[in-house]
Amino acid sequence: MKNDRQSGRRSRGLPTRALAEAGVMLALSTFLSFIKIWESPQGGAVTLGSMIPVLVFALRWGVRPGFLVGALHGVIQFLVAPFFFHPIQVLLDYPIGFGMLGLAGAYRRYPALGVIIAVVGRLAAHVLAGVVFFTSFAPEGVNPWIYSTIYNGTFLLPELAISLVVVFVLGLLPALRRIDAL
Repeated sequence: MKNDRQSGRRSRGLPTRALAEAGVMLALSTFLSFIKIWESPQGGAVTLGSMIPVLVFALRWGVRPGFLVGALHGVIQFLVAPFFFHPIQVLLDYPIGFGMLGLAGAYRRYPALGVIIAVVGRLAAHVLAGVVFFTSFAPEGVNPWIYSTIYNGTFLLPELAISLVVVFVLGLLPALRRIDAL
C-alpha cells in the first residue's frame, strides 16, 4: 500500500490509475455491447467483444477489482436492456454473471486460461439462472441443465472465441505484456 502524502495514512482502495482505467473499460464494454453480431431470442448476444475490456482489466488488476468492474458492467447492462423475471435471476444474470469475468485476474500469468475460466464462470451463472427461472422454455423431455447450457453456450462460446483472439493479440503488444506497464 502506498502512503497518502498529505495525511501520512496508508491508502486502502485501488490506485487512481485503476479507477480511471475501470471507468474507461466500463464505457468501452458498454459501447461494444451495442454492436451485436447475433442476438438470441430470449436474451444474450454475440457482440464485437464487449467482455474484452472487463477481462483485460481483471488480468491487469486482479480478481477483486475485476469482479467489481464486471458486476458494474452487469448492472449497466441491466439498466440499458433489462430482462427482469425475478430478483435472484437479475442477480445471477447481471452482477454475478458479468462479475465472474473478474476470475480472469486469478490467472494473470496465463491470460488465455484466465479468459476461459472467466467465461465458464459467467456461463455457470447464466445456466443456473436458466435452470431455476427459465425451465419452461426447454422443449418437452429435454433436461433443463442441458437446454440452459446449450442456449447460453450459443452466444458465450463465440464471445469466448472472440475474446481469446483479441486478448492474445493484445498480449503481443509490448506495452501490455507487463501487468504494470501502463
